[in-house]
Amino acid sequence: MSIELGHFALVLTLALALVQTVVPFVGARIGSLSLMRVGEPAAITGLALLAAAFAALMLAYVQSDFSVANVWENSHSAKPLLFKITGTWGNHEGSMLLWVLILSFFGALVAAFGRNLPPTLKANVLAVQGLIASAFLLFILLTSNPFARLQPAPIEGRDLNPILQDIGLAIHPPLLYLGYVGFSISFSFAAAALIDGRVDAAWARWVRPWTLAAWAFLTGGIAMGSYWAYYELGWGGFWFWDPVENASFMPWLAGTALLHSAIVMEKRSALKIWTVLLAILTFSLSLLGTFLVRSGVLTSVHAFASDPTRGVFILAILVFFIGGALALFAFRAAALAPGGLFHPISREGALVLNNLLLTTATATVLVGTLYPLVLEAVTGEKISVGAPFFNATFVPLFLPLLAAVPFGPVLAWKRGDLMGAAQRLHFAFAAAVISALLAFFLIDRSSAFAALGIGLGLWLILGAATDLALKSGVGKVEPAAAFSRFRGLPLSVFGTALAHAGLGLTTLGVVSVTTLQTERILTMQPGQTAEIGGYTLRFEGLQPFTGPNYTEDRAHFVLTRADSVRLGEIISSKRLYTARGMPTTEAGIRTIGLSQLYVSIGDSTNDGGLVVHMWWKPLVTLIWIGALVMMAGGGISLFDRRLRVGAPTRRKAALAAASEEAS
Repeated sequence: MSIELGHFALVLTLALALVQTVVPFVGARIGSLSLMRVGEPAAITGLALLAAAFAALMLAYVQSDFSVANVWENSHSAKPLLFKITGTWGNHEGSMLLWVLILSFFGALVAAFGRNLPPTLKANVLAVQGLIASAFLLFILLTSNPFARLQPAPIEGRDLNPILQDIGLAIHPPLLYLGYVGFSISFSFAAAALIDGRVDAAWARWVRPWTLAAWAFLTGGIAMGSYWAYYELGWGGFWFWDPVENASFMPWLAGTALLHSAIVMEKRSALKIWTVLLAILTFSLSLLGTFLVRSGVLTSVHAFASDPTRGVFILAILVFFIGGALALFAFRAAALAPGGLFHPISREGALVLNNLLLTTATATVLVGTLYPLVLEAVTGEKISVGAPFFNATFVPLFLPLLAAVPFGPVLAWKRGDLMGAAQRLHFAFAAAVISALLAFFLIDRSSAFAALGIGLGLWLILGAATDLALKSGVGKVEPAAAFSRFRGLPLSVFGTALAHAGLGLTTLGVVSVTTLQTERILTMQPGQTAEIGGYTLRFEGLQPFTGPNYTEDRAHFVLTRADSVRLGEIISSKRLYTARGMPTTEAGIRTIGLSQLYVSIGDSTNDGGLVVHMWWKPLVTLIWIGALVMMAGGGISLFDRRLRVGAPTRRKAALAAASEEAS
């Protein structure tokens, strides 16, 4: 019965989404405040109904109700409870329901907390959100109904894809969708402003917190997905330039550009056209990612759907929203005032350079991702665009971006002094150069790229620290006064510094593991040892183990240091999920400081040996620690009083102006 109620709630949500689309929009056109306010209860009620529908589907998974086709296809009675719950969104239909639930959640947040928004703008934003929700609810009900019944009901389910039965699935998709879908608010604000024909600094102030929240969630989602693939697939890599990985990376790059552009627009009332266009393009790339994952055009471990008919429906949604928004932008762009002027050497100029590099990098990833698909569709020829292409095109664009990042916060608005900024950063630059030289001469003389990357990573970290020191008056005032200034800095200043430092940490991790890691593949007999990274692994043998819905052979390794001190045991296994008959490899990972020893096993040999693949990965954890630091920086910035939605009062405006001088 709960399944039918969930289905009914989904239909009611579609009806409410249509009301949310039409009524506030009409109210905004005729100036009726009562009609404009209809969008608020519609958005909040729609969220409640969608939450009820999602809860009904989750209950079916928990209870192993195999009369529901979706549960039968993606669950099993022997599956652990956690994976029954996460299996709710570990499939196409359930994940689309989660997608729309998060979309509704953001719309309800605007309805509940956008009290300071102008009524017309708020009504238009909710109307656009309602239109997006209507399209995807229609898609779910017509092509991807998660509540379809089976008659008669099967006794047992087919089980979830084994590689998705992992704690990472509980975290990765929700975080990713909070980022993907969160950019819909920026898109809705852009469309609403274009409908109204009014884009100003106040608009940038309202849109910036939503962009920041979506960016922070997407950062966490990408990082979690990277780490999940790293340890779950047993391949030892953290990024493969897989088209579906790129589908989440492109909105992140565009969203980063949008975030910086919104700062310029808010502070200087400049880059209006650029900011609105980026808001449209960022969510458009999110929609493109949804199309790639669910259209059937890709075969990937990340892809949920393989039904091309669904792809046609999503493609129609894609064309409608992207084409419609760009047409509206083209119609209104000429009427948008250009905004404040600034010198190329200024904080605005640095942010423009940042945006140019980011959008160009996004374009290279987009071309590399779509070109093979377009070529196959047109000629039938299949080609693969992998790491060599992206390393040759993306990396040269990203390196100057990393070099330029520390300059932005220390340059003045409107007109800056490049030499003065360079002098303020002289300590950070000197320390980065010395570190790069030490890395080159003492660690790896064969890799200038390793030295350059290590220097760039430290340049970003020390540049962020320098910015905080300068704003605190370190070296210019007494230590007590400097500490007092430091404590009084706006939270967004700390958030920016953390985000830039996190980028530096990730850079250090990526460079270290790609240039300095060591790898060995060998066949080991029980009792045999192998040396790697200054440590010794002794293979103890294979032992069988039976889990709740799988069997596995576990390879036990004893880890010791060069001085024969035992550090513990590493277990790597080959697992067979009995319901699907599908094997997986479970890597054994031991974290030592910031580095990791990674062990993956292959097949057994006829003489009782075992193929063992091992890596020593120096500083690899910095990749994900840096992402978490970036995410924390975005979260801290959200608590800055200057990012509260709405125009400030006179007193708040005075306080904001005072803090502006500090930043």
